[in-house]
This record gives sequence, C-alpha cells and structure tokens, in this order.
Amino acid sequence: MKRAGFSTKWMPIMLLMPQLVIIAIFFYWPAWHAIQSSFYLQDPFGFGSTFVGLENYTDLLGNSEYRRVALFTLVFTVLVTFFSLAIALLLAVKADNVLRGARTYRTLLMWVYAVAPPVAGFIGLIMFDQSWGPLTRLAGFFGWDFVLGVNFNDTAAAMVLVSVWKQIPVNFIFFLSGLQSIPRSVREAALIDNGSATGRFWDVTFPLLAPTGFFLLIINITYALFDTFGIVDTLVKGEPGNNPMTLVYKVYVDGFRGNDLGGSSAQSVILMVLVLALTVFQFRLIDRRIHYT
Repeated sequence: MKRAGFSTKWMPIMLLMPQLVIIAIFFYWPAWHAIQSSFYLQDPFGFGSTFVGLENYTDLLGNSEYRRVALFTLVFTVLVTFFSLAIALLLAVKADNVLRGARTYRTLLMWVYAVAPPVAGFIGLIMFDQSWGPLTRLAGFFGWDFVLGVNFNDTAAAMVLVSVWKQIPVNFIFFLSGLQSIPRSVREAALIDNGSATGRFWDVTFPLLAPTGFFLLIINITYALFDTFGIVDTLVKGEPGNNPMTLVYKVYVDGFRGNDLGGSSAQSVILMVLVLALTVFQFRLIDRRIHYT
C-alpha cells in the first residue's frame, strides 16, 4: 500500500506556520513580556523602569493578602471543578437512559454553553438581586440573609454557583458522548454479572469514562483558574474591596487599577508556573492509572 505524504518537506511547515505564528504572537510573546516585566518596578505612566530582581516575587510571597487570595482560589477551584464534574456526570447518566424526549432534554441542558462568562455573571446578578432576586428570596425563605457584594461568604457562594452552572453543559456533552461510545455488548455483560445499577456504574461504566474524566479534569481546573474572570468581575461589580477574588482577577486589579505592573506581572508568572506544574503532575501521575481502550 502506498503511503500518503507530501511532495516537498516545506509543505507541512507552510501549513503549520499560521498556527505557529498565532501561538507566538498571542502566547509566547506576552509570556516573555510578563516574565521580563516581573523583574522591574515600572512607572505607571511609562516614563521608565527600575530593575529590582526578585523583589516583586518576595513581596508577593510575604504578602498576607496574596496568600489569602491564593487560598480562596484553591478552594474555589476545587469546589467548581468537583461540582461541575459531579453534576454533569449525573445528568449525563440520566440523559443516557432517556428514551422519549431525549433530544429536547439534552438541548435544554446544553444551551447554557452558548452563554459568555460576563453574561453568566450578569444573570447571577439578576438572580441574586437584593430586592427581588429569586435566589435571594429562596435563601431568605430558609433564614439566610443573602447579601451579594457585601458579605464575603455570600459573594463566594454566588461565584461558585454561577461558575458551576456555566461549566456543566461542556462536561455534560463530553460525558454523554463517552457513555454513548460504550459498546452495548459490554453493558449487557455487566447487566448479567451485576444486578445493581450503582455497582455496574462504579465497576464498569466509570472506569471506561476515565479518559474522558481525566481530560475534563484538566479543562475544568483551567476554567476555574482563568475563564471565570468575567463571572468574578461582574459579580463583584468592579468593587473588589473585601469581596473574594481569584488570582487571575487580582492580576487585573493590581495591574490595571493599582498600576503595579511589575507586581501583577510577577503574579501572572507565578500563576503560569503553578498551572504548568499542575498539568505535568496530572499527566505524569494520574494518567498512569488510566487505561485507554
């Protein structure tokens, strides 16, 4: 059999070049600029900069506020990732068993995917409005005086809830596709071996979804760390104050509002290193326990 190939070695390079140029312009160049700026104390009006070495990094690590924001970001990421995956998996399992009205059921679950993060945050503002928000009234029915933008815990709960709601459709699509790709013969064999639906799920279905779950784990952690920026910015109404904020939002607040360009660059570098280290850890350790079929 004759193998397909390129007539010249320059053709694949030319085909890859547009994508490589885009990556270089929108990723490598900003990353290099951030690393370079993190070693300088820059004038906010652009009149000059002073080399300070690692001073920006040492100031951050010794800052109690930065550690508090980092701790909240960790808790926020864990909560958003866990509930987004768990709820989406539950809905996917239920949707996979629906026979009548399945298309309508799946469409209603997936339409949120088209909502942009700032729009999701605006919907959260409406739902948690202090005067007539339905979720605020629901919380008041149970004796919870929910005050968005004033109370730290209330604002944090709203951020987690809106972020989870926004991410569930993406996870649902992938989990449902993974469930529908499981061969019918495997399901029938599992039905014979184990009469419990819960037992079949944990012994057969869940291990077969491991590759999909591992992929979504990385996607959801990245989403919670970066893509929730629009939600956080909308919910805190541009007034962070004592409200909770994530690390990526603190980069914006310190850099564009506090005019601390060197400090915000150091924060972005630390965040980038943490994400890269987490991704390597996941691929090196967790991926070894996943068997692709």
